[in-house]
Amino acid sequence: MIDKVQEELEKVTQFSASTAEEIETFRIKYAGKKGILNDFFAAFREVKNEDKKAYGQVLNALKQAVNEKIETLKSNQSNDTKSHSGLDLTRPGYPVELGSQHPLTLVKNRIIEIFNQIGYNISEGPEIEDDWHNFTALNLPEYHPARDMQDTFFIQTDPDILLRTHTSSVQVRYMENNTPPIRTISPGRVFRNEAISARAHCIFHQVEGLYIDKNVSFADLKQTLLYFTKALFGKSKIRLRPSYFPFTEPSAEVDIYWGLETEVDYRITKGTGWLEIMGCGMVDPNVLTNCGIDPEEYSGYAFGMGIERIAMLLYQVGDIRQFFENDIRFLSQFKASL
Repeated sequence: MIDKVQEELEKVTQFSASTAEEIETFRIKYAGKKGILNDFFAAFREVKNEDKKAYGQVLNALKQAVNEKIETLKSNQSNDTKSHSGLDLTRPGYPVELGSQHPLTLVKNRIIEIFNQIGYNISEGPEIEDDWHNFTALNLPEYHPARDMQDTFFIQTDPDILLRTHTSSVQVRYMENNTPPIRTISPGRVFRNEAISARAHCIFHQVEGLYIDKNVSFADLKQTLLYFTKALFGKSKIRLRPSYFPFTEPSAEVDIYWGLETEVDYRITKGTGWLEIMGCGMVDPNVLTNCGIDPEEYSGYAFGMGIERIAMLLYQVGDIRQFFENDIRFLSQFKASL
């Protein structure tokens, strides 16, 4: 038996192969389940006791030789394949094109950064809301005519549940769970049942801000808005026009003076040089009461803006639908932050 093993050892040592098929045939012949090695190991019990040590040594030598031969042949074939593949390994690799953040993300992050610098934290809430947090607590009781200003997606099975129409609902939840002083902004996606056009969409994004403390005045609100418009637009000339919002009193629309330096300026400002960017006002005492805050002790202001509108102004985008179409030709233009 020892002589037979040595004969196979000699064959293994002299074996060579040039193809993967030949290597695999060799492997199966010696190392397969029905291969020569298994046969020799199975015959171990028939070897005389005085010969078992010598038989075991030569059998192990055969097994090691088979494994080394297989690894050597596979390595040589792999090197041959690489050397004849036609690849020039010294050539530089293909450049990896960097992606870009969505323009709405860029604008949202810049707005958050500006308000973080003056102490505002970020608050978030559910997009599926109840009537109390979206309307009633904000001084919009049932059948209030101002509800018509916000065409709403209601959940058919439960008229008390809806898709939030503004992130003011987040502010209500924040006031219910925190005591003044409160200084927070609430960025998020909102939904309105509106026809999609170049200037409107049924889904858009808002950032709303809230500041509640003792002795907060309209002058504080104005200075905050001046700081924000200067930081974001580089323009500090603003005007506040009286307006109406159910949850603030007094209320105002905020315009910035965009200027009339180019033809585009004339077009987007309709020749006035002024652009509306947000709404604001002092928080109505009824809202504070609904949220468990004493209006005799605390006052505050709130403001809100559409991120799409701000992005359209900053990037001179004429159609809001471009933000939602995911056209890579459009999105690839926004590789640098503001």
